[in-house]
Amino acid sequence: MDMLINPTVVELSRLQFALTALYHFLFVPLTLGLTFILATMETVYVVTGKQIYKEMTQFWGKLFAINFALGVATGLTMEFEFGTNWSMYSHFVGDIFGTPLAIEGLMAFFMESTFVGVMFFGWDRMSAKAHLVVTYLVALGSNLSALWILIANGFMQDPQGGTFDPNTMRMQFTSFVGLIFNPDAQAKFVHTSIAGFVTGAMFVMAVSAYYLLTKKRRDIALRSFRLASIFGVISTVGVITLGDALGYIDAHSQPTKLAAMEAIWQTDPHPVSASWNLIALPSRTDQKNLFEISIPYVLTPLLTHSEDTVIPGIIQLEQEAKPRIENGIKAMIALKAYNANHSDTAALSTFNAYEKDMGYGFLAKEFAPDQDLAKVNASNLPSVLDKTAKATIPNVWVEFWAFRLMVAAGVFMLVLFAFAAYYSLKNEIEKHPLFLKIALWSVPLPWIACEFGWITAENGRQPWTVYGWLPTFVSASSHSVGYMIFSLIGFVLLYSTFIAAELYLMFKYARLGPQESHHHGGAPAAGGGGMAGQPAFAKPSLDRS
Repeated sequence: MDMLINPTVVELSRLQFALTALYHFLFVPLTLGLTFILATMETVYVVTGKQIYKEMTQFWGKLFAINFALGVATGLTMEFEFGTNWSMYSHFVGDIFGTPLAIEGLMAFFMESTFVGVMFFGWDRMSAKAHLVVTYLVALGSNLSALWILIANGFMQDPQGGTFDPNTMRMQFTSFVGLIFNPDAQAKFVHTSIAGFVTGAMFVMAVSAYYLLTKKRRDIALRSFRLASIFGVISTVGVITLGDALGYIDAHSQPTKLAAMEAIWQTDPHPVSASWNLIALPSRTDQKNLFEISIPYVLTPLLTHSEDTVIPGIIQLEQEAKPRIENGIKAMIALKAYNANHSDTAALSTFNAYEKDMGYGFLAKEFAPDQDLAKVNASNLPSVLDKTAKATIPNVWVEFWAFRLMVAAGVFMLVLFAFAAYYSLKNEIEKHPLFLKIALWSVPLPWIACEFGWITAENGRQPWTVYGWLPTFVSASSHSVGYMIFSLIGFVLLYSTFIAAELYLMFKYARLGPQESHHHGGAPAAGGGGMAGQPAFAKPSLDRS
């Protein structure tokens, strides 16, 4: 644990993993949302027997298939990067972090990937009800994957269910139940899954708006637009509500994230009148906002759901961190002594006394003379404490604006979905071509919100990979700078190719639209199959206006 990695390698590793997650998260939300929209469409088909809902399910399923295939490829790479680029992190928490990822692969991913093939190719091979069950299993599997991955991430945000073992120098399991029911993980799972529902709803609504504007398959477009708009209203309300719950949890488990998210520098001793910064220009150097537009009396009830809870500012949090850093230095020195001689009971006793602050001592290594905590003395201790305390705060500018861009996109989509549902339910949507164009061009918004939401969550955890225990600057693998640059360039080229392929195929098949059919009514065939002699995803007609 004394080995420190080249800072350039750490930053390149962070950049590569950030890009991997951002690329991957371009595919995940649509997969999470479209699966349940497909299940809803197919449910209507099975219940009513109307063939058009089967056509809808098959058409949107084709677009889902494109997204699903590319999403799998990007997700596998991200999991392997924990071992290749973050070996110290993997060693430190592998026993805990690896368990939910293994369960995700063995249970959720295998379930999802197995049944997705049956869903695509089983229309003519099973009854309509059996196929509907398969579609729901695909939807369940994709969301279970998100659950287990976010349980793993939840431990990074709020490490519950594990403790540090000075004998193995690793985090060990103490409670599997604590790991699974970590409040951060549970709130984040629901928030992320519902964000996927919003993404799926916006995608279906936007493409349907295109068909209504171009007069393509009006029968399918109107039904898809209505279903997506209602689905979107419900989901957007849910994602905003769960986002508020997640913020409430962060206020207790990660106060530094919350303070950075809201650019709160000074602690307001009068919580009733605390102001919420609607817009601000945070300055880390000056430790204040150079410009801000605030709304008084809003911050405390918004963040704490009370009127008298004091919200600590960044400056106070830095001061509160200093005693923990000093204790952490003692813990790390004692741990090193015990690691050299396991019969040193005095060192073990000292470590146990300050164990909960060990991570802060680990963080101080970056600022200690020659990165050696044993060289911290009375003369240089104030400087080490000051620099380390400042390092406990994430990038305020990034955190503040990433959060606001996410919220702005979410509020806009809520309004958009509400008007869309209103016009659609009144059968007036085609009378508003301008609104249809707005709906079409709003298709990137859920992805923007999801990406900035991920940035808010992960940037806000910094400077830790495991909050309060393991700093990021010691978590990376000891690669060379040249290797990381080569790897990063190759990764960007490959993933950019994936994105180009996704966009090309999505635009191609979305423009072509659903195939023409004259079988819009009637009950399902006895076997639940498609139109006679016609595969589920037949090539769309090209001679349609």
